[in-house]
Amino acid sequence: MNRISLVTVLVDDQDRAIEFYTRLLGFAVAEDVPFGPKRWVTLRRPNDTGVSLTLNLAETETDRAAVGKQAGAQPFLAIEVDDCLGEYVRMKGAGVKFHGEPQVQPYGTGVALEDLYGNRIYMNQEPK
Repeated sequence: MNRISLVTVLVDDQDRAIEFYTRLLGFAVAEDVPFGPKRWVTLRRPNDTGVSLTLNLAETETDRAAVGKQAGAQPFLAIEVDDCLGEYVRMKGAGVKFHGEPQVQPYGTGVALEDLYGNRIYMNQEPK
């Protein structure tokens, strides 16, 4: 095994999820193609070729129950940014829900936010 390449996010509407992750979190669409009767959607952070998010449409009862609960109450994803406070202000102004304000920790300045389904994402700026 060489690396992690894909993280699945279960969604109930791929277009709404694309809008949230691209417009508010700064991801870019890497792929959006028909995949048999389904649609294959992957997103990446600009300049990051390592890990992609795949937005999978929740189709089964089990899938639908997991939407918004990807990792329970814990962040299912962490995003490293250059300016945590600046991103916090920008995203909060655009309506993103945060859990508190950015806090300085030994590992950097960070804050938890939610995607449009309630999945937690941790945004962190490495210490300088």
